[in-house]
Amino acid sequence: MTSDTPQISFITGNTNKFLEASRLLSDLVQVAADLPEVQALDSETVIIAKLTSAAVELEGRLLVEDTALHCSGLGGLPGPLVKWFLDCLKPAGLYSQVAATGNMRAEARCVLGFRDKHGDHFFSSTQTGTLVAPRGGGFGWDSIFQPDGSEKTYGEMTPEEKQTCSMRAVACLQLVEYLRGSS
Repeated sequence: MTSDTPQISFITGNTNKFLEASRLLSDLVQVAADLPEVQALDSETVIIAKLTSAAVELEGRLLVEDTALHCSGLGGLPGPLVKWFLDCLKPAGLYSQVAATGNMRAEARCVLGFRDKHGDHFFSSTQTGTLVAPRGGGFGWDSIFQPDGSEKTYGEMTPEEKQTCSMRAVACLQLVEYLRGSS
């Protein structure tokens, strides 16, 4: 972090998300907190609620994230509710539920909400892929999501490999470009 650039507080209880984002955003500090998440199928609705909640306790440049996994075989579910599906089903159970439909296509989406003196800004990216039986490690649903164009799941990739095709990395790079232009 440079002394003339104020830090960005990334409000997340997920250290893995923080580590991925901090590879691209050098001024990032983690504020380990789980913000209340509204139950909504629209990620931007979730992000606005998170930013509003974070701003009650924190000042300065704030960053929140919502990651969604939309499974075609489940009519777009779990979407932003993926955290709770994984809590109940674990990755193998979610894979089994989707496999029962016969449609393994999925779309991973990351939306970043950033608040600075200029207001609220949203950066998002989507990665299409296929759900597969669990392979590799990672976190969340990394072991069951194989992005299009790859023979590996996110869970089988090195951090450097994942950064080349991750929806989180693309959204973070959009934020980096915004920060360059707003200085």
